[in-house]
Amino acid sequence: MTPPIGTTLIAKITGHDSANDTARRFGVHATDLGLLWADAAGRTFVLFGDTYGEGWCGDGAGPSEGSDWRCNFLAVSTDRDLDNGLRFDAVITGPGGHARQVLDRDPRIDEETVIPCSGVAIGDTHYLHYMSVRAWGSRGRWTTNYSGIAVSTDDGETWDKPMSARWINRAERDHPFQMGAFALGENYLYLLGTPNGRWGSASLARVAKDDVLDTRAYDYWNGAGWYPRDEFRAVPVMQGNVAELSVIYSVHFGRWLAIHLDEALGALVLRSAKTLTGPWSEGRVIVTSQDSPGLYGGFIHPASAHGPVIYFTMSLWQSYNVYLMRTDLGALAAEGSDAPVEA
Repeated sequence: MTPPIGTTLIAKITGHDSANDTARRFGVHATDLGLLWADAAGRTFVLFGDTYGEGWCGDGAGPSEGSDWRCNFLAVSTDRDLDNGLRFDAVITGPGGHARQVLDRDPRIDEETVIPCSGVAIGDTHYLHYMSVRAWGSRGRWTTNYSGIAVSTDDGETWDKPMSARWINRAERDHPFQMGAFALGENYLYLLGTPNGRWGSASLARVAKDDVLDTRAYDYWNGAGWYPRDEFRAVPVMQGNVAELSVIYSVHFGRWLAIHLDEALGALVLRSAKTLTGPWSEGRVIVTSQDSPGLYGGFIHPASAHGPVIYFTMSLWQSYNVYLMRTDLGALAAEGSDAPVEA
């Protein structure tokens, strides 16, 4: 792999020959995503998507039968030396010591899998945005039953999926908040949402921190102000093909930073904005599929808030595992005047 100037691959963090040796230790031979959030104690929670064991096919996702398939699994890390990789302190496991699925499917509906999208901790409570996948399609296209927010009060050991915290997708499959990225503000929790699949723009919602599990309490940005309860009045704040979005506030730059997949470009791109309502910069390519075939994801590590270097996880389809990446925004700025951040 030879990413653009300023970006380097640090380490493979899941699977065989990874920094965490997850195949031998936790029965995780293949997985993807690796979204990240921090709690008040400084621990980093790392949540992965569809996960396979010894029967994994060895090329992309699947099969589910005979592969010890789990919809997701959760690891915890206190590692701060990220230039040497992201090492796990613990993984939530089942009785056999294998990584345990923490967010279960609903047997009452037609549901392929449950995919995590973003996590956040407010006090001692953890919230997880997820999507209920109804059916996979081709090239970044799929349909969801609904998106929702799960909650845990025992550090991620168990999660509830309350009915009050769900956005049901409609027949047109165009609901604007089926994938989500949390952004924690001083007074509100914000949610940037996209439709199912990888071809939509991102809209913005907010909610009081005490009302996260009540979708009726959310307000939506309509381009001029906040409109209550009606998500279809939301106007996109981030145009383009926004997928697997991750957002963090950079104390160092005094700006919001976002990484997402742009499926049309075949790249992970970086954007920035002074406020979540925008305007957001155009996406600046930080990793390309030419150098990293089958790339997706792009979830920012919380430690990235405090310096000119950002760390993020990236998935590769064929190896179907997760890697830790590093982008030096100072090097990006030196590369050209259209760098997406301003000191």
